[in-house]
Amino acid sequence: MPLNPNLNSLAYFEAVARTGRVTLAAAELGVSTAAVSQQLKQLEEQWGVRLFRRQDRRLTLTLDGEMLFQTTTAAFRMIRGARSAVLRQRDSRQLNLRSSPSFAVRWLTPRLKHFLELNPEWGVRVDASPDFSDFETEIMDLDLRYGSGNWAGLHAECVIRDYVLPMCSPAYRDMLAAAEADPVRQLAQARLIHSVKALYQWDVWLAVHGIEAPDQQAPLRFDRSSMAIQLALDGMGIVLESVTLALDELQSGALVPLSTDFAAVEFPACWAVCPDRHLNRRIVRLFLDWLREAAAGFQEVAQQRLTGLGCPIRIAAAGEPGLL
Repeated sequence: MPLNPNLNSLAYFEAVARTGRVTLAAAELGVSTAAVSQQLKQLEEQWGVRLFRRQDRRLTLTLDGEMLFQTTTAAFRMIRGARSAVLRQRDSRQLNLRSSPSFAVRWLTPRLKHFLELNPEWGVRVDASPDFSDFETEIMDLDLRYGSGNWAGLHAECVIRDYVLPMCSPAYRDMLAAAEADPVRQLAQARLIHSVKALYQWDVWLAVHGIEAPDQQAPLRFDRSSMAIQLALDGMGIVLESVTLALDELQSGALVPLSTDFAAVEFPACWAVCPDRHLNRRIVRLFLDWLREAAAGFQEVAQQRLTGLGCPIRIAAAGEPGLL
């Protein structure tokens, strides 16, 4: 028996078994009845079994034929469903995009208006999820991911180099400064707000600066950066967070660096990720071109704001613990 059965013959067999007649199957397939009969004959010869009983011009499945039909009809139903889904996706002219939740809410969504104005014929579906896309099983064009860039076998392009620094509300900073002038000692008295899924964690930052972690009785820990940033805005402590996610608050003055004695740490953080084959899709190319331009403009604004605040920038060292 051939290791690779003739799929054309299986398609003809499935149509006959489903419709019950060679003539109906031939009409559905757009071929002659002779062509269908020939394919069935070849299939039976290849497999060495009888698939139909022929009685009074009627076809009934044998036990072997019934077993094959149960498998082929399920397989072709799935193929037809997949084809319909692919055609719907193509006809809908839609970009299917997944993103890290806080990045989607704080950076991407406020800028999508510009992309849609440039490309009014396209729709966008954004899935804000912490789960990375499975491109083999999901209908997803692109994933915007906050991470370290280590996605084997995929196109991973850094679009934003982020900055991380300790930030708090002006009132919280002034409260600490009134009690202690030394920012290192201020940290010992401060409440630290932890973004537990952030790339750069407090323990790494404190170790790099040679600062002993404060003895906190009730630390604040959140799995969403947007929540950690909000608590800092509310004056509940100091957050070590992304300038990419908190730039609006730094621009408005609602958040300020704890001290310009501490440099903002720069490192690659925001990535566009997809299989290489997706780069051939027009909508992916359009979105990536727009994303690169939007990210470059944002990067310039972020650098200007940090410079205006008097905050130095330090590029993270290769192999810096917990980061690269």
